[in-house]
Amino acid sequence: MTTVHDIEKKLFDWAPRDLAMDWDNVGHLVGRPEKEVHSVLIALDITPEVVSEAVERGADLIVAHHPLINCKWHALQQVREDDRQGWIIAQLLRHDISAICMHTNLDAAVGGVNDALAEKLGLQDIQVLTEEKIGRFGVLNGQLPLVDFVYSVIKLLGCNGARYKDCGKPVHRVAVGGGACGDYISRAIELRCDTFVTSDLRYNDFLDTRELNLIDAGHFPTENVVCPVVMDFLKTEFPALTVTLSAAHGSEVIQYCM
Repeated sequence: MTTVHDIEKKLFDWAPRDLAMDWDNVGHLVGRPEKEVHSVLIALDITPEVVSEAVERGADLIVAHHPLINCKWHALQQVREDDRQGWIIAQLLRHDISAICMHTNLDAAVGGVNDALAEKLGLQDIQVLTEEKIGRFGVLNGQLPLVDFVYSVIKLLGCNGARYKDCGKPVHRVAVGGGACGDYISRAIELRCDTFVTSDLRYNDFLDTRELNLIDAGHFPTENVVCPVVMDFLKTEFPALTVTLSAAHGSEVIQYCM
């Protein structure tokens, strides 16, 4: 028998809790630790659409990246069904669906978000970007004009589009940061990278950065690369489980008018 606690423990073996930022809230956040698990749904976020999908599939557990409660952006004080987040938690409890969230610890973990992103973009000789083990950098096999690389990023990550700043350098030595990693621009410059792929960059990041090509490929695309990795990990560790990727999440993220 495999329980929610068993799965949480195995995920923490991969992405230890002490790798998480001090403001983060990771691990088993909703449900019964002793609940027996047969079916797991993987998603980047636990949205209403993902909860409904889990109910329809008969999933016992959702494993997600972004924490559901009590982190930097969800300081939950009550659970009410007239509130979006409260509705999600109430539905999970009503249908006896547990939730495990692995966030900045999975960003930092070997083989986690940032390694998955670097590998997806074809980087080689991948190394850690920061002391906190957030971000990665590596090199392409050869050089590419920036516009060609931007189109490659859009295709490989399935972006709706991308914002970019051209500093006049061809792309070879590339830093990546899944999610909002604009605070590490100076670190990428210090490491002599010519290009930084991340998301949620501010206007002044584009305005002030002169030494580095910037590519904002979107929060969801730069982190969603880890979901298949989590699925494969759980399938390997728990072969008897049914583990599937959410088909619902992604439909409600930001769209662009082309």
